[in-house]
Amino acid sequence: MSPNLRKPGSVRSAALVNAEIRALWDRSGGRLSAVDEARYQRLLVEWAAAVGPAGDARDADDGAGAFAVRPVGEAA
Repeated sequence: MSPNLRKPGSVRSAALVNAEIRALWDRSGGRLSAVDEARYQRLLVEWAAAVGPAGDARDADDGAGAFAVRPVGEAA
C-alpha cells in the first residue's frame, strides 16, 4: 500500500503522522515532557488507526527507516 493512501475514516495518512512523530522526537532530544508525551500518545493512536491491521505497519513507513516509536526516555 502506498504510504500516502488513507484508510477509510482516517484523516491523515500513516506516513504523515509518522513524520510528525519523528519530528516530535527530534525536537525533544530524546526526552519527552509531559505535554509532549501526551501528544505522542495521541499520535500513536492516530497512526495505528491510519495503518489498520497489524500486517499493514511495514507499508506505512515514509522510507526513512523503521517506524519512529521509541520507549519514553530512550535517546534517538
